Amino acid sequence: MVAFGKKLKERQIQEWQGYYINYKLMKKKVRQYAQQIQVGSQDRRHVLKEFSRMLDNQIEKTVLFLLEQQGLLASRISKLGEQHAEILQQPDISKIIELREEYRTVAVDLLKLLNFVEMNAIGLRKILKKFDKRFGYRFTDHYVSTRANHPYSQLQQVFKHVGLGAVIGAISRNLADLQDRQGSYLSIYDQPSVPLQDPVIDSVKAAVDRLTNSTNFLQYLGQHALIMQEELPSPAEDHVVDEKYHFMSLFLNLANTFLYMVNTYIVVPTADNYAMSLGAAPTVCGVVIGAMAVAQVFSSVYFSAWSNKSYFRPLVFSSIVLLLGNVLYALAYDLDSIAILLIGRLCCGLGSARAVNRRYISDCVPLKIRMQASASFVSASALGMACGPALAGLLQTKFKIYKITFNDNTLPGWVMAIAWLIYLVVLWFTFKEPSHVTEENGVSQKATAGPVENDGLESGLVQPLLLTSEKQNQDEEEEEEEDDDDSEEASIASHKAAPSIGSAYRLLTPSVKVQLLIYFMLKYAMEILLSESSVITTYYFNWSTTSVAIFLACLGLTVLPVNIVVGSYISNLFEDRSDVTGWLYCRGGHSRQILLASEIMVCLGIILSFHIIGPYTVPQYVLSAFITFVFAEVLEGVNLSLLSRVMSSRLSRGTYNGGLLSTEAGTLARVVADGTITLAGYLGQSRLLNVTLIPSLLICISSIIATLYTYNSLY
Repeated sequence: MVAFGKKLKERQIQEWQGYYINYKLMKKKVRQYAQQIQVGSQDRRHVLKEFSRMLDNQIEKTVLFLLEQQGLLASRISKLGEQHAEILQQPDISKIIELREEYRTVAVDLLKLLNFVEMNAIGLRKILKKFDKRFGYRFTDHYVSTRANHPYSQLQQVFKHVGLGAVIGAISRNLADLQDRQGSYLSIYDQPSVPLQDPVIDSVKAAVDRLTNSTNFLQYLGQHALIMQEELPSPAEDHVVDEKYHFMSLFLNLANTFLYMVNTYIVVPTADNYAMSLGAAPTVCGVVIGAMAVAQVFSSVYFSAWSNKSYFRPLVFSSIVLLLGNVLYALAYDLDSIAILLIGRLCCGLGSARAVNRRYISDCVPLKIRMQASASFVSASALGMACGPALAGLLQTKFKIYKITFNDNTLPGWVMAIAWLIYLVVLWFTFKEPSHVTEENGVSQKATAGPVENDGLESGLVQPLLLTSEKQNQDEEEEEEEDDDDSEEASIASHKAAPSIGSAYRLLTPSVKVQLLIYFMLKYAMEILLSESSVITTYYFNWSTTSVAIFLACLGLTVLPVNIVVGSYISNLFEDRSDVTGWLYCRGGHSRQILLASEIMVCLGIILSFHIIGPYTVPQYVLSAFITFVFAEVLEGVNLSLLSRVMSSRLSRGTYNGGLLSTEAGTLARVVADGTITLAGYLGQSRLLNVTLIPSLLICISSIIATLYTYNSLY
């Protein structure tokens, strides 16, 4: 595992080394500037001016070389164009094949140039981020805005790559034309049944996508799964993943996610009535709903650890435990036991295999479709959240078979038990266990087979933040290169996956901790809203179970439309700024603005929910609920998108990964929220609403203050 400085050097084309941005030099300069400012030998203004000049010189060096190489490629394509014209006049299959190979050679050289630009783009992005983090100054915004919008901008020349786009277009068009003409002269037996895209063009397009950081709704949605993506993926590693991929197994993981979310929310509309039928207070619904989340806090850890060795066995165990849990939940009515009811829900929580579902996508789905799979994971969760209450609204019937009662309270348990039984049978016969990579001390063997691009970026510091002397030997120089770009606050020097929750927590920077706090806050606010909805609407408006189910289903159905709107907005920003400027502004500027604005709107929704004076009306409740829920969804999307970018890549593997930490934060929020509802119930239903909203408001205000405090580092 190597740091970005080493990785940059390894990926450089040897004969072009002198034309790359000198990342190592600039990193040393940043440390020197920090030391000089600390001792008072330089003022901040002089440092900014000098560092800007150094960046300008580095970019100019890269730009001039890039223009030179573009000219050489254009000249070669022009000469090939003359040969192309001659072939059109006198078709010759051997010359067509030869010319296609020459175009491919040019495309390979173009790919090298794109990789050259990509490494420089990443280097510049990281050094700007390092400068901001070290000095606590928004230098990036100043530098990019002044350089990118200038009419003679060299920054635009590099990162908009208009000239390279023209070269790509010329090669693609001519290769396609020659492929068509080649087909005209071959026999039908040599003609492929389906036209194939030239692989070299696919590689070029993939490089362009990485360079422009192009985005779309699927990418935006997929980031919600917190399945880490390598910035510079390894083709060899992805080939190994290709061999493990099995579509039906992926589908079963997504189905598990969907059914689990249905199982979670199908009881919400009827939990209060069920508790009352067993002699408990209606506010005990908080414990009934939250019991599943309590168990999930523990199940997430052991399922994450289990997925290091197998995917099939934990999914089978999950299905069996959920089947048993739902049967107990349904039987509690005839057994007249609130304890059996709670045990059933605890069993359901112990069957939460979301860690396995997420891990399967990360480990066994090829990179080319991983983002779509991640988006499907999030969509399956959202769909399950909406379908759960809707299904509960349809189960409004009552009958008996022998001594077993089937009514609106027990049917959710029986329906889900049947669903998990069917799932278990399909899983048993169709799931294909991939050739799992054994892990030793938290690091997979596949990770040691080839370099993982960003591992060194989370190595942490062994030396003090400000170095007082130059490194004198090679070992110390290598240690200096492993100085982390993205987590200078980390204190663990190991490159291995985090061996415990504590070590994983220590890898989190202050900005990541704030984002996890935001995630906790929004999950808390949403859980308070959803879990107490049945009690509140019955007390104030006398709503039926069907009305509550429709209301909750409508809330759940807003998830995907809201993400489409926000995702499309961010995608449009990228289209307008298809360069490093767009990355910095959209990720670092607009996303932070949306994040803060959404927190404020959630806070407003919570405030509007309070019952202070006068009668509490349906419009007030519905409006405040939609404001809180919708903007919490917006907040979740933007927050997780940012989090997926800044969280340590050491947390992308092993048991204690970033996905587990975010899941634990959200699950703990649900546990605390459901516990708050039950405790507040002792004060009476008339006080339940306001008492449960006060913690939501305080946590929300705290998250806004924390966001403002770390605003500059939230990218």
